Amino acid sequence: MPIAIAVTSADLVLPPTDQHTPGAHVLSPPERQDFADALTEFSDLLGSHGHVVAVHPATAPLPYIQRLHAVRAMLETDRIALLPSALPPLGTAVLVRQLRQLSTCDFAPGVLGASARLLAHYVYAGALLASGNRLHRVPVPLPARNGGGRGGPCAVLAGPAPQVVRADGDAALAGPQFATTLTYAPGALGSEWVTGRLAKQWQVQGLHPVPVPAESAAWWGTGKLVEFAAAIPDVSLLYQMVSQMRQESCHWCGLTLIGDRCAFCSAPVNPPERAPRAIGTGRRKALAPGAG
Repeated sequence: MPIAIAVTSADLVLPPTDQHTPGAHVLSPPERQDFADALTEFSDLLGSHGHVVAVHPATAPLPYIQRLHAVRAMLETDRIALLPSALPPLGTAVLVRQLRQLSTCDFAPGVLGASARLLAHYVYAGALLASGNRLHRVPVPLPARNGGGRGGPCAVLAGPAPQVVRADGDAALAGPQFATTLTYAPGALGSEWVTGRLAKQWQVQGLHPVPVPAESAAWWGTGKLVEFAAAIPDVSLLYQMVSQMRQESCHWCGLTLIGDRCAFCSAPVNPPERAPRAIGTGRRKALAPGAG
């Protein structure tokens, strides 16, 4: 069985782009499940899959996040990875789909869990907004219109690098320099700008319409939007990206990982040991003349 991918919302489980991509387990929220049942839910996942990679938005309600950590602590296991995502809702869902694709590959659990941070850097997630006046999660100022003022439609890129441009202007959002497909979710706004102008500028190889996630309006500050995320769709390319990373053994739990931190036990990778310094070096330089 592949490693289990778990999520905190059904909106994070997008339709697969191929017939080999498995689904994801949608965890029950605290208000619909008592703690004993939550323990049973995770125990069953561990029993069926061995390891669980659970992805949740960084903006998830605090009680939900606390419940996840409490369950992990009570089970006393390092086989559950809790991965917060700072991407917008649709970007997080696209990242989850990539993890679902990779979960069928021969990666060790620690490598799969740590790959989430790597893959997130290659997801171009943003939205077309009717107005960015209530946009607070992307740390860039809104550009002024030619006639003055900051109202009107704008296109926002939340990651990898934040950017905002006027939708009716000449400036373009910085797009990926590699082959992608564009997943988009129309809210209460027409999607022609995204499926036409943006798709052409980014030279995407396919378009995938999906329902708008329930959390998108709150994340972007308006329901008049079209959320989008461009990402690598080919599992063979994703596999190549991850497999080329240097692998380490976690000094705490022993799992194989990539990057600088274990996704399962959160232990950082030990820095390279410094070469031993010769005895007495440096000490004499600190002494005043004649002090010896």
